Amino acid sequence: MRRVLPHPLLTACLLVMWLLLNQSLTAGSVILGGVLALGASRALVRLEPPRARFRRPGVALQLAFIVLRDIIRSNIAVARIILRPGRGDRRSGFVRIPLDMRDPYGLAVLACIITATPGTIWVEYDSASRSLLLHILDLIDEDAWARIIKGRYESRLMEIFE
Repeated sequence: MRRVLPHPLLTACLLVMWLLLNQSLTAGSVILGGVLALGASRALVRLEPPRARFRRPGVALQLAFIVLRDIIRSNIAVARIILRPGRGDRRSGFVRIPLDMRDPYGLAVLACIITATPGTIWVEYDSASRSLLLHILDLIDEDAWARIIKGRYESRLMEIFE
């Protein structure tokens, strides 16, 4: 059964997503969605992604609350910058942060966190030097950003994935 349907949950989720996006429940839509979902799940087998090791769900929940709080605070800070354009003391810039994390899933989650937080953009990850390049909208202290990324996010992601 695993050879015919290698990822049943993924296939079911893709089919449901297809039906929700098409907003129609006709036989043709279900058949086409099923074929596409099955093809996508079989294509994933060919890609052979590394297995994820997800540990410490309590730390993951704690990280989720920290990220939610940081996103809300960043939204307020960016709104203040936009609504008060006359202040000339703001400067944006790039910060290179060395990372200890190697897990690809942890790095992907870190990229999502940084990209979802207003005022920060994940620009580049250099795997040779294991460093992250960020663009910060309101860059005041580069060392503070390194402490935030490493202390708040990377340490918890390493607990979860490594």
